[in-house]
Amino acid sequence: MATKIALVTGGSRGLGKNMALALAAKGLDVILTYHSKKEEAQAVVAQIEALGQKAAALQLDVSVSASFDAFFAEISALLSSKFGADKFDFLVNNAGIGVYNSFAETTEQQFDTLVNVHLKSTFFISQKALNLLNDGGGIVNISSGLARFALPNYSAYGTMKGAIETLTRYMAKELGSREIRVNVVAPGAIETDFGGGSVRDNAQVNAFIASVTALGRAGVPDDIGGVVAFLCTEEARWLTGQRLEVSGGMFL
Repeated sequence: MATKIALVTGGSRGLGKNMALALAAKGLDVILTYHSKKEEAQAVVAQIEALGQKAAALQLDVSVSASFDAFFAEISALLSSKFGADKFDFLVNNAGIGVYNSFAETTEQQFDTLVNVHLKSTFFISQKALNLLNDGGGIVNISSGLARFALPNYSAYGTMKGAIETLTRYMAKELGSREIRVNVVAPGAIETDFGGGSVRDNAQVNAFIASVTALGRAGVPDDIGGVVAFLCTEEARWLTGQRLEVSGGMFL
């Protein structure tokens, strides 16, 4: 049976890196994208290859939708040259940034940036991927616990993630005829460099997160990657249109 291939956006660092490595550990080959840090991306590729899987990294700025056609032409050529395939099986829409500002002070530019990076990219990268995505494959969109509960200064970010959760259900409905499963994973607060690394590096923030989490600590990247990888396996074949919050029980 042919090895399955996953495409992970924003796979050079943080949660995306963890997802890419978890997918490789499950026996999938991985294509990952990076925004600017090519050396970090190539280091992840080397780690995946050390696990015995094929891997490659491509540059992509998910905020520039005009580049997506050229990007998928590049993917098509790469699938043929490196993976001996004409299509891939799973898409993980992970790439993202954080904007931390009060509702009253969020600028239109900040809002538009979040629309482009999170919402528009998830919509149109998924749409452009359809011709290269195998029937019976899957798409995993990444949301946030902040789509369910509200914390100050995340109004624009949480809005994008709420929209992604709604989009996921529509995608699941419309792509079901091709047996393509579409689910959304919503991490809670995770110790990464995301948002300036406040959850990881600020002891006060970390203690607050732990105090409102049923399992009593902030999350770490290893809590997330395996869940995304699971959704890209045969064991998850009957899961679609679902939201999996992976937060350790924040604000239950």
